Amino acid sequence: MLLTSQKLLYLFLMISVLSCVEKQSKSSIPGNDFDLRKVSTIEQDSLESGTTYLSVYSQIYGLTQSRIHDLTVIASLRNMNFTDSVYIQTADLYDTHGELIKSYVREDIFIGPMETLEIVIEENDPSGGTGANFIFEWKKPTASLDPYFEGIMISTSGQQGLSFATRGIRID
Repeated sequence: MLLTSQKLLYLFLMISVLSCVEKQSKSSIPGNDFDLRKVSTIEQDSLESGTTYLSVYSQIYGLTQSRIHDLTVIASLRNMNFTDSVYIQTADLYDTHGELIKSYVREDIFIGPMETLEIVIEENDPSGGTGANFIFEWKKPTASLDPYFEGIMISTSGQQGLSFATRGIRID
């Protein structure tokens, strides 16, 4: 009986120790650190180019045009390919008036197979206004799927919440 109690105690201690070990992420490169994803050269001849437009909303109207709610914007950049990387050449954010606000990608970066990168614009940054948009220029192997771009807008206040999504549209 004592031996069984010791075994149970030992098993409990082992489970406790193992549950405290932090799991390592699959990728050693953080998904939102674009500087670590730079690609020095890509074989241009074997890649197809494309441009995608994504509408996002830093603000949205409330009950009237004079009442505006600020939103957090998440631009999700996804590679739907199982084996091929895709390459993002530009990720430019424009405001409601078509003025360039920020270039998030200045040099080619990669998105690995089945990987997702994100650009987050905080709720306290309403600079995009009610009609902001991204333009993404990208390259991919000819036989691969296009990258997928999605905008997620969210805001919470008290017990109220607002969220919606937009999809990117290839424009070339």
